[in-house]
Amino acid sequence: MAKYSIQVSELFHALADPTRCAIVGALAGGARPVSALAAPFDMALPSFLKHLGVLERCGLIRSRKDGRTRTCELVPERLCEAEQWIAQQRAMWEARADRMVDFVERLHREEQGK
Repeated sequence: MAKYSIQVSELFHALADPTRCAIVGALAGGARPVSALAAPFDMALPSFLKHLGVLERCGLIRSRKDGRTRTCELVPERLCEAEQWIAQQRAMWEARADRMVDFVERLHREEQGK
């Protein structure tokens, strides 16, 4: 479980940056060369490559080199892991909220009975 938590933390860390989120969004449409990914951003290529490195280290993207062209693609399974974690958290908090409602309603009934 601890390893899973670390992986999820790395995933959310990678997605916490707007540039990296935009890269993930761009790759949702399919694999793209680094030059095409970098074009919309007003930053030096080495800075952009650092963002790609963060995404690649956490497993959100993978890249391959064909000749002089490096192409990146999304690894959608990693996004599914984040979605599963969020769903687990939502279920836990909804159960807690339901228990709180039950508790308050029980207190209210007890007050009405006095």
